[in-house]
Amino acid sequence: MSGRQLSLFDAPDDAPALDTSEDAALMAQLSAEVRFGTSSGTFPGWAGIVYPGQPSERELQRNGLASYARHPLFRTVGIDRSYYRPLVEKDLREYAEQLPRGFKCVHKVFGQITSAVDPRTREPNRDFLNVELLEQEVLGPLERHFYDHLGPLVFELMPLHQPELPSDERFIQRLGEFLRRLPRGFEYAIELRNREFLLPEYIELLQRHGVSHVFNFWERMPRVGEQLALPGLLEAGGAAVSRLMIPPGKRYMKRKETLAPFDALRDPQPGMRRDVMALVLAARKLGKVVYVIANNKAEGCSPLTVRALAEELVKRGIGQAVSMQELIAPQGATGLGPRGAGPTTPRDGEG
Repeated sequence: MSGRQLSLFDAPDDAPALDTSEDAALMAQLSAEVRFGTSSGTFPGWAGIVYPGQPSERELQRNGLASYARHPLFRTVGIDRSYYRPLVEKDLREYAEQLPRGFKCVHKVFGQITSAVDPRTREPNRDFLNVELLEQEVLGPLERHFYDHLGPLVFELMPLHQPELPSDERFIQRLGEFLRRLPRGFEYAIELRNREFLLPEYIELLQRHGVSHVFNFWERMPRVGEQLALPGLLEAGGAAVSRLMIPPGKRYMKRKETLAPFDALRDPQPGMRRDVMALVLAARKLGKVVYVIANNKAEGCSPLTVRALAEELVKRGIGQAVSMQELIAPQGATGLGPRGAGPTTPRDGEG
């Protein structure tokens, strides 16, 4: 994808098109299996970076995905609103109509299924890790209307306060029962929000069921590089998935206030970028597709974070197309698909 990107929004006839030729040339140097995207995509502050003209938030909500997916920087997108309520079939069809063939999305699972307690009352949630609810409200509609655009399904486990944490044994038992019952045919990934759950038994569980870990850059989790150093964690599951959200030690509302309107890199994170370089290098050596989702609150403007990461990968010679021999996973790597169904082959290859 190259040249000039015309606007899909209501704009004056003389409004300039967005020149994406440099970004197209940049991304052409990276393997198609290194897939960068952003966490959601309806931010007017991205005008002139992602979107031509000056689209309103309402226009972006209506047509923004089509324009986003035409931009050469992006090979995926994080669908976050599905965490708050499952997307209805009409929305899934409209999303699918806006996406080009082979464009895969990182889709967050309904939070009612991934929250051990009610976020308001802190009472136990009876729907936590409910496979029947997952099949009915999430997997069924996705399979019928969005399957060709579906990348990893992310189960973001809501952070728990210290008194709410289960024992290690109970956590592993409950998660293991859930993973064992997951339907085949989908790519799954677990995102932890409590560092206490980064256990050897957790890694072994992911490996056994062919489920990926989400290497997240988030306020209360170890840095991506520290997670990457845990033996066997990257080898679990099919794809490598990373979500770059909020620097450790920072808080959501403060970052939002400081970084809005998300039109510039106001707080670059060189350590985070180095960790992403290491993740992509290690994942490509294993022959894995890599999904990296950037949030505005990581550095201030997620499209510019994506561009900076791509530039650094090219500069270092990481993530470029390599021979098939180089992509053969070393002995001992699992690379299993969902529920240990065998090696995963990629299909049609803000929270």
